Amino acid sequence: MPLHPRRALLSGGTALLLSSLCLVPAGQAAAPSVNTATPIKHLVVIFQENVSFDHYFATYPKAANIDGEPAFNAAADTPTDIDTLAHAGLIDSNPNKTNTANGADAAAPFRLDRTQAATNSQNHGYTAEQAAYDNFAMDLFPANTGRGTKGAAGAFGTKGQVMGYYDGNTVTAYWNYAQHFALNDHSFSSTFGPSTPGAINLVSGQTNGVTLPPGYTLEKDGTYAKGEVVPDGNGGWTMISDLDPTGDVCSKGQTALMTGRNIGDMLNDRGLTWGFFEGGFDLTVNNPNGTTACKRSTTSAVTKVDEVDYIPHHQPFQYYASTANPQHVRPSSVDVIGTNKDGGANHQYDINDFYAVLKHGNLPAVSFLKAPAYQDGHAGYSDPLDEQEFVATVLNQLQQSPDWKDTAVVLLYDDSDGWYDHAHHVVNPSSIPVKGYDVLNGAACGAEGSVGTPLPGVNGQPVQGRCGYGTRQPLLVISPYAKQNYVDHTQTDQTSVMRFIEDNWMGGQRLGGGSFDALAGSLNGMFDWSKPRTDTLILDPKTGLKS
Repeated sequence: MPLHPRRALLSGGTALLLSSLCLVPAGQAAAPSVNTATPIKHLVVIFQENVSFDHYFATYPKAANIDGEPAFNAAADTPTDIDTLAHAGLIDSNPNKTNTANGADAAAPFRLDRTQAATNSQNHGYTAEQAAYDNFAMDLFPANTGRGTKGAAGAFGTKGQVMGYYDGNTVTAYWNYAQHFALNDHSFSSTFGPSTPGAINLVSGQTNGVTLPPGYTLEKDGTYAKGEVVPDGNGGWTMISDLDPTGDVCSKGQTALMTGRNIGDMLNDRGLTWGFFEGGFDLTVNNPNGTTACKRSTTSAVTKVDEVDYIPHHQPFQYYASTANPQHVRPSSVDVIGTNKDGGANHQYDINDFYAVLKHGNLPAVSFLKAPAYQDGHAGYSDPLDEQEFVATVLNQLQQSPDWKDTAVVLLYDDSDGWYDHAHHVVNPSSIPVKGYDVLNGAACGAEGSVGTPLPGVNGQPVQGRCGYGTRQPLLVISPYAKQNYVDHTQTDQTSVMRFIEDNWMGGQRLGGGSFDALAGSLNGMFDWSKPRTDTLILDPKTGLKS
């Protein structure tokens, strides 16, 4: 019978009490000191699913404060120049309501309350999101990315649901984190499209270099594969949709691998500790409902949807041979998690392993966290209330650990789910040589102007299928060094996380090979390095209110 994951990690005569009072076991050497450019020694990246900035922050910092919901009242010194829907004057007067091309689904933005936390997932395809932009008029979201109630509980019956937003009475934790730490209101997905491109952009800054397995189904003309990959203009392929990683024992259907390098390779080159921790990755665990292995699942009490905990196409390092753990090999002990000698796990772990190393006192230098699916925020099977519970639980434990004094947490998202957002900043053009694929400007995706840095490519040539930046998303920095109640307007994207890692631990080295880290805006404006704060913010995971 398989052991519970924590018991398995503590077997072999080394059973240790993983309490906050027993951080480094007797006889275990402390981790070697690593030089960093900032006081941050531990970076934790919480990478959630499918939220646009306006979907969560449309009216920040003003909440409706409806009776029976957690109340939110902003501090008097909250910034007033935040690029929200309300600040832009687009709540009541909105072109998605007046554009007749949206037909009967035309709608203005509207508030969703806590009873409407379960919504349908919207259309978040690479092409659909571009079409919603309507050459930057930002007025065709219902027609192109909107979906009604089919497939999940829905709060609004037409495709106009895509215009819905939550406020601080539902996403209470996030608004409270923004009040006490730092929020960026100009952060974008690196390219348009769904989860897999977003995940791969997070760790490599590029979605070209796809390797297709034998027998991969192409269309009759051989130019693309069911809208999942497209020609990159240089004889290769670019991924624009969701494909499971080839070789992962939990993968299904069409699969693919990525060539090139990622940030994990760079961390390995320098002997730095790191890991990707995802819910459901440990296939030996039995859930209370009796499910296990790749079918291990949880039913959300909010959405009532039963979803597997581990979703392969949300795990970016599984696409690269150098960082993959296709058989989900378990680490040999808690002590070695994050190291290059972790018993064959190759830095790929379960979310339970993150809680174990945090209590054990050997938090890696860089940790990427992915919630079990029901808590990852993806509309349809997850929701903001389940998501908030995961995020607040992680942050509560981090803030109560000895490692908090030199830790930074970055909370960001893989894609927008197609939810409406009014902002745009496209810096990388594309014109896929397949009809109907780059449509932002009719038949192409055109950048909005010079970005001041040569655009990355391959052999000096631009790569097709990488139209971006895509839709704007929330980005929060939570740390003793984060500025308090601060809103940063620096243009950032998913690869800004890579840039922070590279600048903090690698002297500013860039991945190269066309990675968008060469363009990425810095997160440094969200920090005050002069002196760490001593306050913490412990929240009730259920309500998001201060405990």
